[in-house]
Amino acid sequence: MASSREYMDYLLEQLAGAEVSARPMMGEYVVYCRGRVIGGVYDDRFLVKPTATARAMMPEAREELPYDGAKPMLLVDRMEDREFLKELVSRVSDEVPVRKKK
Repeated sequence: MASSREYMDYLLEQLAGAEVSARPMMGEYVVYCRGRVIGGVYDDRFLVKPTATARAMMPEAREELPYDGAKPMLLVDRMEDREFLKELVSRVSDEVPVRKKK
């Protein structure tokens, strides 16, 4: 099942002002914060990379696979808490490496 544009729009609305963007990829969306890949939307689920900060901010978060063969990511379930979401993506962005130019 592919993710809906409506779910992606909802996520971007929740993250307004957080320097977040998304790029469609094979029916899903890769999510960036300040140019760094921090996670994505897969099957209408917002998943973030399992950094130390993400684990600390969401100690009860379930690890889920975005797609077959992928590394596990953390499911974000506090979608209504805008301030939490903004802090989460900003702090995860601080921990992941900058994308390499092709």
